[in-house]
Amino acid sequence: MSILGMKRIPALGCLSLFLTLLPAHAEEKKALKAWTDPKAASAEDPNFLIQGEYRDETIGAQVVALGEGKFDVYLLDGGLPGAGWEPGKSRTKLSGGQKEIRDKAGKITATLAEGTLSLTAEDGKTHKLTRTERESPTLGASPPEGAVVLFDGTNADEWVNGRVVDGHLQASNATSKRSFGDYHLHLEFRTPYMPAARGQGRGNSGIYHSGRWETQILDSFGLEGRENETGGIYSVAKPRLNMCLPPLAWQTYDVDFTAAKFDAQGKRLAWPRITVKLNGVTVHEDLELTKDFTASAPINTPLTSPEGPVFLQNHKDPVEFRNIWIVPGK
Repeated sequence: MSILGMKRIPALGCLSLFLTLLPAHAEEKKALKAWTDPKAASAEDPNFLIQGEYRDETIGAQVVALGEGKFDVYLLDGGLPGAGWEPGKSRTKLSGGQKEIRDKAGKITATLAEGTLSLTAEDGKTHKLTRTERESPTLGASPPEGAVVLFDGTNADEWVNGRVVDGHLQASNATSKRSFGDYHLHLEFRTPYMPAARGQGRGNSGIYHSGRWETQILDSFGLEGRENETGGIYSVAKPRLNMCLPPLAWQTYDVDFTAAKFDAQGKRLAWPRITVKLNGVTVHEDLELTKDFTASAPINTPLTSPEGPVFLQNHKDPVEFRNIWIVPGK
């Protein structure tokens, strides 16, 4: 039991959550509003300033905007992910409007005002959680000596099909002109604010390593943390925990990629391996990638070479990138 008097969400509850977050039909998605600028989102949708992360000394909360004044709130025993809450600790879901948010049993209630989440727990104790904005410790990291700068905000010269808007590289199926074997990659990304969208229709993109293995990008803020959400290796492995920040926050991937090994005759001796940090927290450590490619990979042929490009997927959502550099041989 947690300090909130609730157990962790059961499997049936997770299934129900999954079913409610299935993607919208394509014709519906076209009409969904997507903000790419925090100032515009703040001015045009008051819920943008309410959604986000909250905490006090003992509880963390992630407030997800769903459009039309509705929210899902996830209460995390011990603090926010990576800052007190870890897998195995309780995670309780509440839902409702700004003035009346409840858990399924109606035993925990909350209200939201700009900057404060007021919570009454099952035992009658009250908590006031304050909105906070976290950022990755590697945000804005400068490329070290020997790094190849793939994007610095000025142009897309290092990319095939690269497109720059307001100093940000777009998710346009851009492929790096250079190929790499072993490397350390730093990349910063931002998902749009799409409160009416759901599931895979909400800020979807991805980074394909060697054009084959995808580290997923999605507005999966507050969700359980699956292989098809931010931090996941698509169709391979879920992240250790969900470190996705709220939409329109700049986030970081720091990836150590070890390429597959081949002998002189071209026979594969070892699969590639990957270590992934999302917003400074390790979500995969030395994970073996035991398949030739993942879903929707631009290179979907049998693996015959240790080298390949970096690919930024276009999934028809306005995801943006900046500060991309790579250190070969790491």
